[in-house]
Amino acid sequence: QVQLVESGGGLVQAGGSLRLSCAASGATASSYSLAWFRQAPEKQREFVARLSWSGGTAYVDSVKGRFTISRDNAENIVYLQMNSLKPEDTAVYYCAATRYLAVRNRDDYSYWGQGTQVTVSS
Repeated sequence: QVQLVESGGGLVQAGGSLRLSCAASGATASSYSLAWFRQAPEKQREFVARLSWSGGTAYVDSVKGRFTISRDNAENIVYLQMNSLKPEDTAVYYCAATRYLAVRNRDDYSYWGQGTQVTVSS
């Protein structure tokens, strides 16, 4: 079992920055790949970024060059640094964990946090 708790969401103007945090706990949390997904109103939950347990990263095209995912292995915290935010980044952001090495499909993630709201005003 892995427990995930997100924090760091909020309201920011377009062009601004936010850093989301996801604290992972559980006996084997360090052996899981962690990812961020987001869900805007009336849209499906979509993949944003992932950091595999081997260190590899991947991003959805719309955030490449603006978002960076990283991990503090000692504290089992994964971060999502979001720069140059746009109104279309507005969504609830979820942290998720999987045993798989490199997947983007939300159905492959077994554990989810409660989500944190990010709102970008124009």
